[in-house]
Amino acid sequence: MFKKVSPYVGEYKKYTVLAAFLMVAGVIFSVIPYFLLYQILAPICRHEVLDGSYIFTRVVGVLVCEVLYALLYIKGLCYSHICAFNVLKNLRVALQGKLEKQPLGNIEEIGTGKIKKIFNDDIETIELLLAHAIPEGIANVFVPLLVMIIMFVIDFRLGLLSFIPIIIGMIAMTMMMKSGMGKMDAFYKSAADMNNTIIEYVNGMEVVKVFNKDGESYKSFKDKIISYRDFTLDWYKECWPWMAIYMSFFPCIVMFVMPVGSIMVLHGTITLEKLVLLICMSFAVGPSIMKAMNFGGVIPQLNYKIDELEKLLEHEPLKSNNHKFAGKNLDVEFKDVHFGYDDKEVIHGVNLSFKAGTTTALVGESGSGKSTLAKLLVHYYDLNGGKIMIGGQDISDMSLEELNNKVAYVAQEQFLFNTSLYENILIGNPNATREQVEDAARRAQCQEFLDRLPKGLDSLAGDSGKMLSGGERQRIALARALLKDAPIIVLDEATAFMDPENEEKMNAAIEEIMKDKTVLVIAHRLSTIKNADKICVMKNGICIATDNHEKLIEKCPEYNSLWQSSVSASSWKIGGIA
Repeated sequence: MFKKVSPYVGEYKKYTVLAAFLMVAGVIFSVIPYFLLYQILAPICRHEVLDGSYIFTRVVGVLVCEVLYALLYIKGLCYSHICAFNVLKNLRVALQGKLEKQPLGNIEEIGTGKIKKIFNDDIETIELLLAHAIPEGIANVFVPLLVMIIMFVIDFRLGLLSFIPIIIGMIAMTMMMKSGMGKMDAFYKSAADMNNTIIEYVNGMEVVKVFNKDGESYKSFKDKIISYRDFTLDWYKECWPWMAIYMSFFPCIVMFVMPVGSIMVLHGTITLEKLVLLICMSFAVGPSIMKAMNFGGVIPQLNYKIDELEKLLEHEPLKSNNHKFAGKNLDVEFKDVHFGYDDKEVIHGVNLSFKAGTTTALVGESGSGKSTLAKLLVHYYDLNGGKIMIGGQDISDMSLEELNNKVAYVAQEQFLFNTSLYENILIGNPNATREQVEDAARRAQCQEFLDRLPKGLDSLAGDSGKMLSGGERQRIALARALLKDAPIIVLDEATAFMDPENEEKMNAAIEEIMKDKTVLVIAHRLSTIKNADKICVMKNGICIATDNHEKLIEKCPEYNSLWQSSVSASSWKIGGIA
């Protein structure tokens, strides 16, 4: 379990070692008061008279030991937490780096709820392992074991007897872990489903209310919550009896030693003084053993969560190299491209090429593979077969950074961070000046709505950009792409949120971004792409025709049908009113 976490410990390992050492010393000081108690009781058993100073020094000794125990234990916890929280930081940073290199399709399959759970909850549980289970476990097992060995040396019969409750407790704990492990997969799957459902329910609240789907949506939400509750209770019901057994036996060593030892004293096989010493030592063992065993019940959960973390960390990243861009030019070519989601192929041997400085449009019905091809060009996924090349260089042969420098992608749905609009645009080029950001916003036709905002470009976008309309978010995204100034532009339904009032502004912004660029554009409004240098008609993941608008109208029935539908939609009227 610690093996996978240890690479992230690094220089902080010394803090865990130091923490364990301090806690061992602290637990030793917590045991010494029981020997001091024995020093008071032993003379009484011998019928000796004790003076006040003798008792006083032992009482002071007990107080000093308790203070030292607290100080050493707390200091040990401080060091162990320094290590633990730095390891959590390293793990989260490493996981973030791994996620950046994952195909977005894989991330979507995992789900935001599960990713949130892994980043926050599952990684956080490793703190229990590093800050508590390891240093405290070592201290609270080592010292009681040493005490029990001393008990065995004093009297092997009562020493052996003291092991009986430990053995019974260990058997109960083993049975609890064994029965609980069978439920763990279902439990954590239920927890992940619940997290995903909660996020989906909250994010979709607007749609639920508008379309009066409260009942259906709430039923799905409620079912997932109930499923999680049932799995949790089912799991705990199996564990509770065993938990009760080991929690009853671990602290009760004295309940075995005292009655048998008393009989032995009556029969003269052991002295009363020895029995008192063994009873005092029995009291010393119980609390420490219980502390150590408290971590035993969570170890299987830690194992499971670390396994889940390992699976995410070990997921195959996108295929890429550290090579610079070495293409001869900026011509783009799709060569016998095959791609599928899971086991279902959706792109079937597409061949498509377009020259640098030209505009190529992808058209077709929904689900024909247009957006998938666009995402493949920006390397959202690895191909199942074939190649995508820029200037003759396979995109998987260059680093993701190099590819991102060459291609700007403007999707239909744009995400804005809850920070200023200025910082949202600056993502396109973090090294840009304030003047360059303002120029990009102006060229993307953002000035009209920026003037209405109280702080202009420094206004907050809100969560996911909720302070702006869909068209305004789209223009901020176009400003990002303008600032990035990549030579290849991919526009995936960039006009999806265009309204009549802003149509002219959106078209002007798009024309600005397309200047002197190699452009791949996807649009349902065919009127916006009819002047493209090349139009590729997609159907069921296959490119069925490629040519300009006039020739496709003549020779491609599918394109002709799409064009006629587009023309009809643009002239659509209500009650004779255009």
